[in-house]
Amino acid sequence: MIAVDVGGTTIKGAVVSRDGEFVHELSRATPCEHGSEAVTAELLAVISELREREPAAAAVGVVVPGAVDPVNGIARFSANLGFRDVPLRDLVTAATGLPALLDHDVRAAGVAERTVGVTAGVSDYLLAVIGTGIAGVLDSGGQNIRGASGIAGELGHVPVWPDGDLCPCGQRGCLERYASAASVSRRYAELSGRTLSAVDVVARCADDATAAQVWREATEALAIAFATCTMLLDPAMIVLGGGLSEAGEALLAPVRGELAERVVWREPPPVRLSGLGARAGRVGAAVLAWRLLGVEEFGSWERWSAEQ
Repeated sequence: MIAVDVGGTTIKGAVVSRDGEFVHELSRATPCEHGSEAVTAELLAVISELREREPAAAAVGVVVPGAVDPVNGIARFSANLGFRDVPLRDLVTAATGLPALLDHDVRAAGVAERTVGVTAGVSDYLLAVIGTGIAGVLDSGGQNIRGASGIAGELGHVPVWPDGDLCPCGQRGCLERYASAASVSRRYAELSGRTLSAVDVVARCADDATAAQVWREATEALAIAFATCTMLLDPAMIVLGGGLSEAGEALLAPVRGELAERVVWREPPPVRLSGLGARAGRVGAAVLAWRLLGVEEFGSWERWSAEQ
């Protein structure tokens, strides 16, 4: 099984066995600056190379960000990748002769989480994927919530500060403007004049007042958004995934504490880290691709459960 996660920075591919083992992995830089045709060509090149390594691969699962039509296999819109109504599923099938599917990257992460991750067996939860942007996966009563137009889970655009920073989406005070990895880096640069990655900002918190301020604002904004989600959805668990979740306890502890300060008349839901890390999208794509072939049993797969 070939699983590919197309991101704004890298295209990450893997051959995933029937038992969930990552037999082969590779990644390539995403040529966003050259437009959607170049991104599509690089995606097909990654799939081709993986197929050379595993000629017996039986299907292909591809996940991408943005607005996705999984029923028709069309990448409707992705600002970073330049996709506008690109029939990616059909292009992959035409190039490989294999059955293929296309889905949303964060929804695929949710599939991975509920199948082999922290939320396996949990009917009500929120998965917050915090990376360059922020998105959420919502399950209620064992059903994934997609919304009237299929875009439920835009957690990054929940307003947390009235009249706050202007977001590229046109709203003000969006969570994503304070708590995404890109925004942590941006806000630190604005206040300090120095450019650091979000990971480096977190690492400096103990000795750098500006880094500590930016990180405190980010974790507070997350807690405000999670408090809103708690009152609306009553999740049994909130799970933190995506690149920024690799901050570990430095993210987990303040978010837990600040959420508890805001949810005071009832117990706040437990907050945990995902164990899937950067493989979440590909694990989800692999699960979906195996399901495309009629497989529904994944008990032999490794359980990607963080213990925090």
